[in-house]
Amino acid sequence: MKTNVTFDSAGLSIAAHLYTPGDDRSGPWPAIVVGGPGSSVKEQAAGLYAHRLAEQGFVALALDPAYQGESEGEPRGLEDPAHRVEDLKAAVSFLTTRDEIDTDQIGMLGICASGGYALTATATDHRIKAVGTVSAVDIARQFRNGADGAQDPAVFQGMLDDAAAARSAEARGDGIRTFKIFPDTAEEALAQGQHVFEGFEYYSTARAQHPRSAKSLTWSSVDHMAFFDAFRFVDLINRPLHMNVGREAVTSWMSIEAFQTAHGPKELHWIEGASHTDLYDKEEYVTPVIAKLAQFYGANLPVLAVA
Repeated sequence: MKTNVTFDSAGLSIAAHLYTPGDDRSGPWPAIVVGGPGSSVKEQAAGLYAHRLAEQGFVALALDPAYQGESEGEPRGLEDPAHRVEDLKAAVSFLTTRDEIDTDQIGMLGICASGGYALTATATDHRIKAVGTVSAVDIARQFRNGADGAQDPAVFQGMLDDAAAARSAEARGDGIRTFKIFPDTAEEALAQGQHVFEGFEYYSTARAQHPRSAKSLTWSSVDHMAFFDAFRFVDLINRPLHMNVGREAVTSWMSIEAFQTAHGPKELHWIEGASHTDLYDKEEYVTPVIAKLAQFYGANLPVLAVA
């Protein structure tokens, strides 16, 4: 069952969908906060994974981050890593108020950018008992170094120039400046590389497009991300970690880096033949990931067995 819920995150109302198992038990259930890819909304990958995890016997909460989707926050399209982490922690706080939740058995799942945010949240919030990721990236590394880690440093320096100019323009009252996340056509996207094309195909075609997913980010997002490091405190995670990575994903180097830094119980699960975005929604890849996640959370959130 899916229920519309809201909760507070640093003074902003966050919109979310709460998925509960479709069986006869009244709980308490273990629960999992599910964060989606950057620019996405709860109706996309996060909602798919939350729904599938509920089918496995977990309560799952998929949320729209602040400044995006149906959640509050101005300017729209701001990607503020600190607030993204706060959104995830606020989601945990919300779950602790629910009677149907076993508040000692809350886990987290981060997809793409939320994979990095989930690692940061887990490192500093001991209420999170287990953390999983799917196609995890540190969005700041992706902007600084490129999806494949090989971007010319001058590219990001140029973006910082544009971000600085945008802040000055906004101070003069010239309005919020933004940049498009994806090209206008498939041909333009493909010319920018396979990873850009895959993102375009997911967000900008009938495959998974949604009217509330972000089509642009504010330029101020760039300098918010510049100093963020999702992996800085991964070594503080002394709870179980499970990471799912597509073997063909150009972003896999980031999950590997995070995995190598982690000191606690950990597992890296490769999905053969899958790219980064394949793990968002393609059934042949999502199904084995869900099976591994259900096994992982079932072992580490053991209240699942309570009737």
